[in-house]
Amino acid sequence: MGVFTRLKDIINSNLNAMLDAAEDPEKLIRLMVQEMEDTLVEVKANCAGAIAARKKAERSAAAAAAAVGEWADRARLAIDKDRDDLAREALREKKRFEEQAEAFRQEAAGCGEIVDQYKADIAAVEERLQAAREKHRLLVQRHIRARNHRQAQTTLRRANSPDAVARFDQLEHRIERMEAEASLVNHAVKTSLVEQLEALRGGDQIEKELETLKRERRRD
Repeated sequence: MGVFTRLKDIINSNLNAMLDAAEDPEKLIRLMVQEMEDTLVEVKANCAGAIAARKKAERSAAAAAAAVGEWADRARLAIDKDRDDLAREALREKKRFEEQAEAFRQEAAGCGEIVDQYKADIAAVEERLQAAREKHRLLVQRHIRARNHRQAQTTLRRANSPDAVARFDQLEHRIERMEAEASLVNHAVKTSLVEQLEALRGGDQIEKELETLKRERRRD
């Protein structure tokens, strides 16, 4: 299974679970970014392991090639000493190390191909991760704006609801009644004051009329 096939399966699994749970988009995209980051760490670790395996195979191939040269020298020495039997054994060892060297070279080449593939995967994941992070930033901003707009619309709907209008009307009527009561109290106070002043004025007229009558009676 390729790294992206596995990543797709993981993300789809989590996406479906979160969609079923009705999670918010911000958390959803954040999970996707986290999955990509975890996958990137894993791919880099695998790439490092493949690089180490390639280097080990290259060292083994070099050691086997060196052994091939050593056994070739031994075969020539045995021939010089007229020891064909030893020469044959040396050539057999030489052939065995030649086969090992070839096997290690093939292993190193295979590891190299794997390393190249991992590097390509790393570059692709990093590119997608960068795009996902940018998308996360944009989605967070959009989510915040959408949430604020929804809250504002909810508040407006509540304010425009029949119950809210009725409460506002009741409050307005209550305030108007309080204003009217205050006006009546003020009017009553003013009326009482005017009556008292008029009473004083009326008292003065009576006293004047009384004095006038007294003077007339004295003249009579």
